[in-house]
Amino acid sequence: MPVDGALPPHALAGAGDRPLGFYLHVPYCATRCGYCDFNTYTASELRGTGGVLASRDNYADTLVEEIRLARKVLGGDPRPVTTVFVGGGTPTLLPAADLARMLGAVREEFGLAEDAEITTEANPESVDPAYLSELRAGGFNRVSFGMQSARQHVLKVLDRTHTPGRPEACVAEARAAGFEHVNLDLIYGTPGESDDDWRASLDAAIGAGPDHVSAYALIVEEGTQLARRIRRGEVPMTDDDVHADRYLIADEVLASAGFDWYEVSNWARSEAGRCVHNELYWRGADWWGAGPGAHSHVGGVRWWNVKHPGAYAAALAEGRSPGAGREVLPDEDRRVERVLLELRLREGCPLDLLRPAGLAASRRALEDGLLEPGPYDAGRAVLTLRGRLLADAVVRDLVD
Repeated sequence: MPVDGALPPHALAGAGDRPLGFYLHVPYCATRCGYCDFNTYTASELRGTGGVLASRDNYADTLVEEIRLARKVLGGDPRPVTTVFVGGGTPTLLPAADLARMLGAVREEFGLAEDAEITTEANPESVDPAYLSELRAGGFNRVSFGMQSARQHVLKVLDRTHTPGRPEACVAEARAAGFEHVNLDLIYGTPGESDDDWRASLDAAIGAGPDHVSAYALIVEEGTQLARRIRRGEVPMTDDDVHADRYLIADEVLASAGFDWYEVSNWARSEAGRCVHNELYWRGADWWGAGPGAHSHVGGVRWWNVKHPGAYAAALAEGRSPGAGREVLPDEDRRVERVLLELRLREGCPLDLLRPAGLAASRRALEDGLLEPGPYDAGRAVLTLRGRLLADAVVRDLVD
């Protein structure tokens, strides 16, 4: 990784034909959820490991420095930014003014498209009506709340600290603050969760009135507290068959409430309700990820930052790129990534991306009811509902 973060000239070739987004990572959490393996830190985990450089008090200033670095690296790139997504961690542990200042730096250095989507994630217990109003006034127009479940015993297994009902109240508060687009994140397959629990969570989420719902199967990552509890036999291991059943329930309940799937784990009430920022990832566009551990991609060049907030801040303070490493993706890797990402979308992936072995596998998938026949005849591989349940297996066959 060059000290100044410079990109090879080919990375910006044809950039005008690709949208540009920013991901701004805020690595702080009040507590650590038992299932989480993201690059996040609680106050106790940072104590004594970076001093003032790791503090969240001046974090916004540090991240603004990386946005300014991005302007230098991208040089005369004229593209306005089409999406900004502030994620974490818990971004809303920072003052709303800090998030607005980070967004302001993107606006100042690059400009924002007229219809730019500006999102922040939020934990339900970390916001109130005044905070949400300040975010809206600062330029944010979309908010994503981590609901996960409507059942207290499920939240307890996940080590979530909010109380049932609070995420639904947050949706109402966000609407009152002027947010047009609101997402609720749900997790299914938590040990101890029943079908009735999952239906109750879906009903509560829909009843709150968001225009977007994300539903993800719980993945038990090694090194997490939940993985250790399962290994000790305190809670049962998650079950793939249960995950499949819960997914079918989700699709049925959400569809009946007017939500259409547009990516395997995401449903929206309308095309305008889709998460444009995530679509940017799924379609292989360009994005700059600012913050500790954040990943970026521009024109087939992918890089990632150092993980620790102290090391990240130190690099920027010294005028160095915080990048830890990078790779230039060969054409074949980019093709494979397009297949595995675009196949997850409602529009599917073009069949002309497939090699002969993958094309033969796609014909078998069509015969097995895993791909839709109409789009296939039109030159695209689009997953059926059954295909969505087996998406990973289908992708493995089609990328050959």
